[in-house]
Amino acid sequence: MPVAIITGASKGLGRVLGAALAGRGWDLVLDARTAGVLEETARALAAYGTRVEALPGDVTDAGHRAELVAAARKLGGVDLLVNNASALGAEPLVRLEELDLEGLRRALEVNVVAALGLVQEALPPLRAAVAGAVVCVSSDAAAEAYETWGGYGASKAALDQLSAVLGEEEPGLRVWAMDPGDMGTDLYTAAVPDDDGPRPAPDRVVPAFLRLLDERPASGRYAASDLLEER
Repeated sequence: MPVAIITGASKGLGRVLGAALAGRGWDLVLDARTAGVLEETARALAAYGTRVEALPGDVTDAGHRAELVAAARKLGGVDLLVNNASALGAEPLVRLEELDLEGLRRALEVNVVAALGLVQEALPPLRAAVAGAVVCVSSDAAAEAYETWGGYGASKAALDQLSAVLGEEEPGLRVWAMDPGDMGTDLYTAAVPDDDGPRPAPDRVVPAFLRLLDERPASGRYAASDLLEER
């Protein structure tokens, strides 16, 4: 069975994407910082009959990243790496004039440095896979200027560029930066707690991610809304 590593997998998009892959028979290695929630997610996804390894930890820890890849190797390798774990840099988000620089460093560390570190750790088994792929979960804030989203958007823009260059450097893989669009997640609530308007559930964009895996378009940046509209 193919094996996927998903970071930030205990809730939201990471969890529903894990469920979709488990439903297709994928074995999973799941990461999140909160052990209890991650373990509950792992139990739920294991009910699909696949093997699920849940490793709580922080993706900024190089040792933890090595553990994630080692666990995937034990399941058979790494066919897919999903860099979904994200940090906002400030909760709630603030204008750049108020953005704490340590918060910005945290966003860059989680969203960019750790993502590249995990890619580097997973590259050997990804290259050995029949159809190795990397998905870096981006944001429309990486390409559009929204007030208060400057630090987070800058980190996601950096992640986009990292993904684009990786796609050029690794032609044997597929490397996709995916903008999932507007979603009702804990991350959005933390970012803008006063906005209680209805937002799409994360599971609405999962078909776009699955389409990438099914059709394997060229490496590049994709928006879930575009992939869903073309259906």
